[in-house]
Amino acid sequence: MRISFSPQRRDDALVLEKTGDGIRINGELFNFNGLADGDTIKRASIPGDWFAGDVTKTDGEVHIVLTLPHGPNPSQAVAFPEPIVETADGPIAVPHDEAPVEDIDDVDA
Repeated sequence: MRISFSPQRRDDALVLEKTGDGIRINGELFNFNGLADGDTIKRASIPGDWFAGDVTKTDGEVHIVLTLPHGPNPSQAVAFPEPIVETADGPIAVPHDEAPVEDIDDVDA
């Protein structure tokens, strides 16, 4: 599976898991197991708002484009993420920036 990203300023999280030719997005499974080589599913036919492009299958590999949420000042790695090629089933590491750490020294007790 080849996952490309379209970064977007959003406050939600993206959690991905590969399952065969399917992908679980924040717990919801999108199954592309029946997709044949050369097939395309248009973005408008895919429910939800995480897909940012068509889903295709080329040379046995499913290609998807997902929205990548990020905060107000994304790092270069999040603003311009490299595609991920994932062959094994399981959780997928999504490009993200760590949340800022609040300074607790100024808290009155």
